[in-house]
Amino acid sequence: MTAVLRVARRNTELGLMILAAVLTVGAYLLASLGRTSSLPADVGPFLGVVIALLVIAHVATRRLAPAADATLLPVAALLNGIGYVFIARLDHKLAGLQALWTALGVAAFVGTLLFVRRTRDLERYRYTFALIGIGLLLMPLLPVIGRNINGSRLWVRLGGISFEPGEFAKVTLCIFLASYLVEKRELLSVGTTRIGSATIPAFRHFGPILLAWGLAMVVLVAERDLGSSMLFFALFLAMLWVATARGAYLILGTGLFGIGAVTAVKAFAHVHERIAVWLNPWPVANGNGFQTVQALFAMAAGGIFGTGLALGSPQRIPAVATDFIFAAIGEELGLLGSCAVIVAFLLFVGTGLRIALRTESPFEKLLAAGLTTIIAVQAFIIIGGVTRLVPLTGITLPFVSYGGSSLLANYVLLALLLRVSDSDATKRATAVIESVAA
Repeated sequence: MTAVLRVARRNTELGLMILAAVLTVGAYLLASLGRTSSLPADVGPFLGVVIALLVIAHVATRRLAPAADATLLPVAALLNGIGYVFIARLDHKLAGLQALWTALGVAAFVGTLLFVRRTRDLERYRYTFALIGIGLLLMPLLPVIGRNINGSRLWVRLGGISFEPGEFAKVTLCIFLASYLVEKRELLSVGTTRIGSATIPAFRHFGPILLAWGLAMVVLVAERDLGSSMLFFALFLAMLWVATARGAYLILGTGLFGIGAVTAVKAFAHVHERIAVWLNPWPVANGNGFQTVQALFAMAAGGIFGTGLALGSPQRIPAVATDFIFAAIGEELGLLGSCAVIVAFLLFVGTGLRIALRTESPFEKLLAAGLTTIIAVQAFIIIGGVTRLVPLTGITLPFVSYGGSSLLANYVLLALLLRVSDSDATKRATAVIESVAA
């Protein structure tokens, strides 16, 4: 039964990977035809690179995690492919770099599956991951290597290479939180103090949520990064709620973040500007609101069916390959294409949550829920920011936006999710075999 399950899942994955490859190459050809009315000279090498990367990822999964879910990798490959097509259509120089980062991301994916054979082994190094995560998160504040780009201090430059350490911090902190909450979940979920008709845990157990709030505020104030602040706090709050099933933490956490956000809006000019642009970008359309206004024009021009690949003008948005790539998708693929991208993220998140629900190990359950929350919150924040549902923040759209740090971290995240899925499926199949044999 185990062998049948493995073969069935990997064959399903192979079919979906072929579909992702066909859609990516087809979109690349259409974008080239729309721009120059001729097929590109590099279509052969491009096709070969796409197929090679997908084959490597699929073979690695087939060999190293054969019972893992068959949906996650093809969805990630499709999102990565769509993002690359738009980046290549907008900037050939960035396209070359994105191709290199994609190859490195696939290598990181394979390496994670190769070295992390049991996710439960990570649980033993909780405080090591905590120190690494906090160090990575605060690294941009260092005076020599930290870099301030576009008003946010998120970057580190070492040896001629710039990267965002916060992208890797989200994975390491998620591992730490999963391990910590598994150990403390009983203390955090049992009510011992009565307030009116409600019974809540002892106040000393609220220390972790206060610490997370403080860390989020440090990122917000010192690094001027509203997006990462929201992401890390939402990650901790979601994992705390999953571990304890107590709504009091959601209420307290939301209240604390609201207080911190209101204080930051009044005290710090960069946060106030983001909120002002979100509420009404038109008075500052020639300043801080320029990109938001251009994104609105781009998506309006796309309509339902879009202008067609390479037939729009998303290059009018300065940061279109990073923060505003969803606006380019909305213009050239229209409402239908934008909804397809959102559905792909929903499929990824739904599959991740299903893995978390099915997993019996408490640590793996929390880890899968946390990793899925990272993708869900990050996609919601950036898509919501581009469409003015929430204030715009400078984070990437997972697997789609240009960014090497983001791609590497997200492929590691994907590998960990597949490892959890493979471990759970193997345990279930083995248990069924043993019960039948008994």
